[in-house]
Amino acid sequence: MSIKEIIKIPNPFLKITAKPVIDIDKNIITILDDMLETMYNANGIGLAATQIAIDKRLIVMDCGKTDFDPKDMSEEEYNEKIKNEKIEPFPIKMINPEIISFGKNLKEREEGCLSIPGYNSNVKRPSSIKVTYIDENKKNKTLDANGLLATCIQHEIDHLNGILFIDHISKLKREIILKKAIKEYANN
Repeated sequence: MSIKEIIKIPNPFLKITAKPVIDIDKNIITILDDMLETMYNANGIGLAATQIAIDKRLIVMDCGKTDFDPKDMSEEEYNEKIKNEKIEPFPIKMINPEIISFGKNLKEREEGCLSIPGYNSNVKRPSSIKVTYIDENKKNKTLDANGLLATCIQHEIDHLNGILFIDHISKLKREIILKKAIKEYANN
């Protein structure tokens, strides 16, 4: 496994639509492993292949695993519970992920991005989704996700479609973030 460079805005590769994976071979498995290592190294919770300049529909994430089911908890109850709970690593690797249904409730959550480090904004998304994907063992899977995991999956699939979290915020906020970030990254 190796750590890859995470590309930053305004790199045009971040705006492409990634191509589906046709053959799940050793190369794809290596890319997924490298993506996970890169994500952990950057202290992220999700990473899309397009963020490391790979034109494949691959995402990885790790929102952690707890001993409780947050499904029926309010955000406040969940936040209080995780303060005292040990969260175990729970990496997920998805090949050709596709959201097949969205929940009716929307939730605003602060989002950031490893391709726009240092900048966050609130984004409103469905609080629950159902996603299909192929795992690293070539098994078709369906996952019902809610809360942070649902947000993370939507954010990473957006990357595969050339969409950044800043594309979901007002034009004024987006322009401010882009201007500041591009200037900052050019000086580094």
